[in-house]
Amino acid sequence: MRFRLLVLVLVVVAALALSALPAAAQEESSRLTDRARQDRDIVYFLQPPETHAFRLYHDYTESKEGADKYVNVVRKGSTASNPSAVLLDTGQALTVETLKGEEITKAKVELGEPVRPDSEAVVIRYPAVKKGQSVRIRITETYTDPKSYRMDGDELVFDRSFGRPRNAVVLPPGWYLTASAIPAAVSEMPDGRIRLLFVNPRPDEIAVLIRAKRRPVTPRPS
Repeated sequence: MRFRLLVLVLVVVAALALSALPAAAQEESSRLTDRARQDRDIVYFLQPPETHAFRLYHDYTESKEGADKYVNVVRKGSTASNPSAVLLDTGQALTVETLKGEEITKAKVELGEPVRPDSEAVVIRYPAVKKGQSVRIRITETYTDPKSYRMDGDELVFDRSFGRPRNAVVLPPGWYLTASAIPAAVSEMPDGRIRLLFVNPRPDEIAVLIRAKRRPVTPRPS
């Protein structure tokens, strides 16, 4: 009896494994064609922390034939403003629109997640990609998010997860780094601002947490 039960269990496990093969193969293909070849660069320029705002640009390459738009889903808790985009190959300014809630559904824009009444997306449209070609796009916008960018006493706090391979954060003028929860390449820009570069080759997110303080003001000699 135990032998028959063991055989039955093995047959069921084998059947489940076989039925999962197409899905596993599809997932494997997705992993190889997405993360393995990503060449996105995102740079965050922190504004004065009292504003809870950070300006960013996002460089993105699209090579899929027929693709004619990029949809940037705004994270819950954040608001996006002043979006713009340019085709880096030619310098052409692109059409940009911000859609919310029902507007997203009416425009038949796919978010990759259910559309909620408070959903917000920035849609960038560009000439359809031709076979064998690609386009390089720079998207610029300002985010405001009091939860992820704030003051804590006399320290600036930037607390945000990054899902792309390469992200950089530039501190506001007059601020210096005191702590970073994730390893970063730290450098000083020609204008004195501090820049942190985060590189994550893994297919996951990193929970970036940065703290900084204002530089002491040195009195000018009289």
